[in-house]
Amino acid sequence: MRTSLAESAALALAVRFSADDLIVDLSDGRIISVPLAWFPRLLHASAAQRKKWEIIGDGVGVHWPLIDEDLSIAGLLRGTAAPTDLPTARVHYGLQRTAPRRTRKQSR
Repeated sequence: MRTSLAESAALALAVRFSADDLIVDLSDGRIISVPLAWFPRLLHASAAQRKKWEIIGDGVGVHWPLIDEDLSIAGLLRGTAAPTDLPTARVHYGLQRTAPRRTRKQSR
């Protein structure tokens, strides 16, 4: 995997939330805002759980110990959402895989 210089130079400084977004202040002056809907663990976490975060790897990521969530700054910059099609994600997040729609054969 290749990482651009811009991604590797950007480190997390602070984290906050709006009603619908995760917002991360970066060391290079940028601010990343991504939808909470991308990260079901954060979306469904309480305000207290969201508030307890830690910078990890000298700023390469953020960890929420109360919900066991880790996000990398490089992933946020790429726009990578949490996987939702994995069996463990469906169980953990309560997601159901819907059966494909069956089409009716038209009668003549």
